[in-house]
Amino acid sequence: MPPTIRIMLVDDHAVVRAGYRVLLSQADNLVVVAEAESGEQACQYYVDHQPDVVVMDLSLPGIGGLAAIHRICARDETARILVFSMHDEAAYVERALAAGAQGYITKASAPDILLEAVRSIAGGGVYVESRLAECLAARSRCGAEENPGMAQLSAREFDVFCLLAQGCTTRQVAEMLCMGYKTAANHATAIRAKLGVNTTAEMARLAYQQGLIKH
Repeated sequence: MPPTIRIMLVDDHAVVRAGYRVLLSQADNLVVVAEAESGEQACQYYVDHQPDVVVMDLSLPGIGGLAAIHRICARDETARILVFSMHDEAAYVERALAAGAQGYITKASAPDILLEAVRSIAGGGVYVESRLAECLAARSRCGAEENPGMAQLSAREFDVFCLLAQGCTTRQVAEMLCMGYKTAANHATAIRAKLGVNTTAEMARLAYQQGLIKH
């Protein structure tokens, strides 16, 4: 029998985690040893439980998924993290892999893809859903470059930028990311300065150019 793969689930929706837990637990040699609902919990529970693979959503309260990936990988360079997200834009995939994740699949993928990805990553591989891998390759072939200011955004600023670009107000961003209004406003100010934009419309245009939102 192959060795048991110990998994930590990170998603802020309990019902979603329950569905993943059932799917994973029914498979041979996979066991869920911990569940977290925020970026901060993910970092703490990783230390407490030392899972073989972390299945991580990006849209999380607190520090968010990207920052959690950064922190976990900074603490343990051998951490194996699979992003399981609703976001299918290439820019999100690039950010996640740059943060230290070894895989990225979307929540629209078939159940067996999750199982395949977990096993691949646990075995030391890198797993990017085929459709997303094709998008990354296409971006590379056409020479798509990220706006220089985008590279300066922190993980949380990137989250805030994406929501603002989609038309959310600063107050809505604060509520969705579980942060104070003043913190969200400070992030928005820093983002505008780094990107050299002044209006939400300019943010939306830049986000579209970077493949972060679709018309």
